[in-house]
Amino acid sequence: MKKLFAFVAVFGMLLLGASVNTFAQDEPQDTTAVEQVAEETPEAAEGEMETEAVAEDAGGTELHKQIKTKFVEGGAQFMGAVLLTLILGLAIAIERIIYLNLATTNTDKLLKKIEEALESGGVEAAKDVCRNTRGPVASIFYQGLDRADEGVEMAEKSIISYGGVQMGLLEKNLSWISLFIAIAPMLGFMGTVIGMIEAFDNIEQAGNVSAGLVAGGIKIALITTVSGLIVAVILQIFYNTILSKIDSLTNQMEDASISLVDILVKHNLKK
Repeated sequence: MKKLFAFVAVFGMLLLGASVNTFAQDEPQDTTAVEQVAEETPEAAEGEMETEAVAEDAGGTELHKQIKTKFVEGGAQFMGAVLLTLILGLAIAIERIIYLNLATTNTDKLLKKIEEALESGGVEAAKDVCRNTRGPVASIFYQGLDRADEGVEMAEKSIISYGGVQMGLLEKNLSWISLFIAIAPMLGFMGTVIGMIEAFDNIEQAGNVSAGLVAGGIKIALITTVSGLIVAVILQIFYNTILSKIDSLTNQMEDASISLVDILVKHNLKK
């Protein structure tokens, strides 16, 4: 939960910073006061710093205008669909990353606690340790301990079966991210094809081939393709990051499960 609160706090700070920046840009400036301050300031370095800051703000505003212009030129229908795939894909990816981070457990520490609980209070004490620990590893351990009275073999089978369940929870909604990765370029290509058709229709209506008419139509059509490819690349990076995290958690679960079975064997031998 701490990481989730940190993520929300960072997002709120970024949102607040953007709001303040927008308010500062919209606020009217008193040119007379600025001129007086400039006249009263003897140091030229401060004036240069102010000029650089204004240039940076102008550059950011110019980039924002260019992105907006390209979005409008690409067509609201297909560019909106591509943007929607990006928003949905990022929402699922961020949710998965937060879930996987919260699912991470210090398996060595957990195994040590379980072993100490088995020696001091038996299986029920070890189950209490698992109840008070979050993550899929603790859930798998609980299922194994719950069947420990029926023998080590039954506990091992329970661990393997419930491990598959936890794997399904870790991989939840990944198919949607994969779908958005595939759909985004397709939407871009579709927008390009339809844009090319409209360009040729304009040529047919004009009755002659104009270089400006053809180039303008092709440029507008290709904007959707570029946007779709950019969205696919962004989502692919998040997708591979999530898969890498899942592989790491899976290895932890397998290693920890083997260690738990060994602990149960030792505990049964001591009885």
